[in-house]
Amino acid sequence: MVTIFSLAVIFSVGTLIYKKFNPQTTLLLGGIIMMAAAIITQTGTPLAESASSGNSWLDIFTFIKNTTSKTVAGLGLIIMAVGGFAKYMDHIGASRALVNIALKPLGFFKSPYLVMALGYIIGQLLNIFIPSASGLGLLLMVTLYPILVRLGVSKMSAVAVIATTACLDLGPASGNANLAAKTADLLVTEYFFDYQLPVAVATMLTIAVLHFFVQQWFDRRDTDKGQVDIQEEETTVAPPKFYALLPMIPLALIMAFSPMLFTAVKIDVVTAMFISIAVAMLCESKRHGARNVFKDIFVYFDSMGKQFARVVTLVIAGQVFAHGMKVIGLLDSVINLAINASISPSLMIILMVLIITLAAILMGSGNAPFFSFAAMVPDIANKVGINAVAMLMPMQLASGIARSMSPITGAIVAVAGVADVSPFELVKRTAIPMIGALIVSTAMSLIIGL
Repeated sequence: MVTIFSLAVIFSVGTLIYKKFNPQTTLLLGGIIMMAAAIITQTGTPLAESASSGNSWLDIFTFIKNTTSKTVAGLGLIIMAVGGFAKYMDHIGASRALVNIALKPLGFFKSPYLVMALGYIIGQLLNIFIPSASGLGLLLMVTLYPILVRLGVSKMSAVAVIATTACLDLGPASGNANLAAKTADLLVTEYFFDYQLPVAVATMLTIAVLHFFVQQWFDRRDTDKGQVDIQEEETTVAPPKFYALLPMIPLALIMAFSPMLFTAVKIDVVTAMFISIAVAMLCESKRHGARNVFKDIFVYFDSMGKQFARVVTLVIAGQVFAHGMKVIGLLDSVINLAINASISPSLMIILMVLIITLAAILMGSGNAPFFSFAAMVPDIANKVGINAVAMLMPMQLASGIARSMSPITGAIVAVAGVADVSPFELVKRTAIPMIGALIVSTAMSLIIGL
């Protein structure tokens, strides 16, 4: 009955969002209802006993408070800082300077969609050095996005490609990859080079090709319907050519001080943004004087507020909804059903991939379901007579791929917020490439692992 009730709540939430009810309110309500049902049926509590306020019903709102605090201080701050930075770069003309310089060499490619597909490959390679899906996506929204739009790719196509650049969660810096390697009793470098990399190459090519064709199809369809994206507005600002370097500073700093390159100094996305804003303000003070710079910086602060209202609140609501599913025990019921089924090793791997895919889409996270399920994989693999890595790797890759099909995941919401497009419309663009990626990555994992 609890499972049926949970599915009914999920279906109702999806229906309301489809009918364009406010998604933040809808997701919050769905999460609260499931947490309340968990208390009534005694299947779970919103908070662990050590963190409880002393009353389970009050814990529902304590969890919302804790989630808001944690999100605003973490991912929310990144989203606000990068969103403000992107707006400020556009305001001072730095984005325009970068586009003007980049357009000349990229103009040799006859198809802007080919550049878009290559942009995905570049972004996925950068993910090895910048493991944060949201951080990488937002950095590319400052650099790659305006270039793609000026080349003639629609806003939605450009955002769809950028939103999926970290879908494979590759490299030794990835938390999921480290957990998978540890659980399989492998060195993380061995896991990356011997297992992840061969699968990743085939999957990356599949995603790039699918983006090339799928985004063109969507753009043609929208054009036929008269739903043409508004292109980047032309501006009268004519900054010096060296302003093209300003949007690149955060990416350069993050790359330079990546754990893969230089470990003595650590720098995060928000710090890189603040450094870059300071450099931009110094450049602007030379051109327009201190008074104008002090006034224009409110462009940055106002954009940060807009990102909080439209984007960060959606991330918080999605986390509350995901926690409701976890507390009520829906996903545990599905996992237990899979464990008790007597099926072949290949089918068990496929079933576990499907389960973690569903969990990642509903929870809006790749980390949460994989961290929850990884510990039980060695026992399951032992029961069906296969090596643990054969099951762990397709599950780990699936968690990141499926995350890119969820309209409530941080990376999707963040890049959609910067471009001012709907995350629910955006996942329609990412779904087909990601489904293709799931099929190829699972098939390749079966070939390599079994």
